[in-house]
Amino acid sequence: MPATFEPRTPDWKARCFASFEQQPICRTLGIEMAAMEPGFCEMRLPFRADLTQQHGFFHAGMVSTLADNAGGYAALSLMPAGAEVLAVEFKINLMSPAKGELMIARARVVKPGRTLVITQVEVSMLDGGVEKDCALMQQTAFCVMPK
Repeated sequence: MPATFEPRTPDWKARCFASFEQQPICRTLGIEMAAMEPGFCEMRLPFRADLTQQHGFFHAGMVSTLADNAGGYAALSLMPAGAEVLAVEFKINLMSPAKGELMIARARVVKPGRTLVITQVEVSMLDGGVEKDCALMQQTAFCVMPK
């Protein structure tokens, strides 16, 4: 059973969506925010041929970008008012080709700290109506407070 967390501010969800709307890369790629809960984020990326590598699968950079964003917003959901999030480290295992019509990243906070938040992100592909595991990321996010 995934851990449940209490957000530090009542407007956590609005802050996350406002931040997401300001991400040019998400608009450019067509990333969609599918679900947000305290310590959890699901993002989706519909297939586009211009985001693939030479074999017609999503490029590994797209897999990493989707996972990084989902992990970042799961972390941001538990940060204090005024905070911004910045990834400082991640490790991704690409377990199978990113083949299908929709890539899904589900991020969960593993350990929320005062300045560092550890997340785990599972990436799957929806292919012919069947969801298949694609990648697994562990990420460390940094809580950036305004000066």
